[in-house]
Amino acid sequence: MAEECIGKVLVHVTKEGVTAGRIVESEAYAGPEDLAAHSARGRRTTRTEAMFGPPGHAYMFLLYGMHWAFNAVVGPAGQPHAVLIRAIEPTLGQALMAARRGVPARSRELTNGPGKLCAALGLDRAAYGLDLCGEELFLTEGPHGAIGTSPRINVDYAGEWAKKPWRFFERDNRYVSVAPRS
Repeated sequence: MAEECIGKVLVHVTKEGVTAGRIVESEAYAGPEDLAAHSARGRRTTRTEAMFGPPGHAYMFLLYGMHWAFNAVVGPAGQPHAVLIRAIEPTLGQALMAARRGVPARSRELTNGPGKLCAALGLDRAAYGLDLCGEELFLTEGPHGAIGTSPRINVDYAGEWAKKPWRFFERDNRYVSVAPRS
């Protein structure tokens, strides 16, 4: 599912306006067996509850206790699989995104990471559990270029699971958060 997210457009409708971006980087998380997943070993907490389904909903969490990250829940109810959206290429509402982030609208830094894209789109705790087929937060079809794969980022603690090639990105897209390691 993570690879299929590349090219999809993530849209967030707020009172401030509509913002959107084409997904150019994602990572798959296959808990509970995946030691990099928040649901590893079947961990079911208030924080992870949305991951347990139903699919098609938002799972939001804080990175380092300060930046929100957005995941799409993709597993059947009871199977906590999710896709972390790591980067988007802005397509709509760039001025609003820039104001939220305090960077120029054309800056690569606008949405080239999970926390950055959430700040730009105005996604936070309020999006937790939202139906991704609703009117506030949803995905639409979009184009994509050549897709590359690599190990996931910042999950070294997960041992062999960190080496899984479950990070997908649009090759040569300037908004991809981290260049693939050779």
